Amino acid sequence: MRNVLLTLVLTVLSAPAFAQSGKAAPPPVRTLSLDGPRVGLTMLSDGVRGKLAENDIVVNSAISQFGWQFERQFYSKEGGITAITEWVPLVGGLDQGVAIPSLSWLVGLRTSEGTEFGIGPNVTPAGVALVLSAGVTVRTGALNVPMNFAVVPTKVGTRVSVLTGFTFRH
Repeated sequence: MRNVLLTLVLTVLSAPAFAQSGKAAPPPVRTLSLDGPRVGLTMLSDGVRGKLAENDIVVNSAISQFGWQFERQFYSKEGGITAITEWVPLVGGLDQGVAIPSLSWLVGLRTSEGTEFGIGPNVTPAGVALVLSAGVTVRTGALNVPMNFAVVPTKVGTRVSVLTGFTFRH
């Protein structure tokens, strides 16, 4: 019992000492949601088209893309680089009478000027791959217009997408 009491007293007395590092706590991180619709075009290599054909999905080398981007932006001070994470579900090929689902999760950075870079996993009927994305977001008041370019290299070929859309700061 004596050891338990001694341990309890030392723990209570030492907690404030550990909490004092001599430095001020970092400012809290703020978040911003920038969700919005996306529309674009994806170019498919012959290898990707062949892989899709194995699943009875026959399309031309260019397909339409429609979807939504769920974006969360994290920043701690005005005017600096912000961290972003995005989920981008898309449906491709509607212009050709097919619905090819795609889901990407991107983690990246955006500069105060709107230039952005991201990387993350991508899943489609053609397989699982890594997506590399770059772009710029043009801001006009509360309206944001992203313009992104993405490359998805795979074992069977490459997909290249160009997407745009809009969001409102809320």
